[in-house]
Amino acid sequence: MKEVIMSNWNWIRVIRLLAGIAIIIQAIINKDTVFGVAGVLFASMALFNTGCCGVGGCNTPIQKSTKNIDEITYEEVVK
Repeated sequence: MKEVIMSNWNWIRVIRLLAGIAIIIQAIINKDTVFGVAGVLFASMALFNTGCCGVGGCNTPIQKSTKNIDEITYEEVVK
């Protein structure tokens, strides 16, 4: 768990954490529970590096092409 929280920080993850903290603070000031839940959601997404699809859920694997690509020949067209 500690490894998940402490590694792979990027700028979007920092922005989500700051947004979550700002939302939580605003919810405390306004005494708004629903807004506070949204802030906790944003902050926890940043802390645990998850998103709508989970950790790396939106990634697609890179497939290496095994096909031989033939050389393309071009023909000059003159008017």
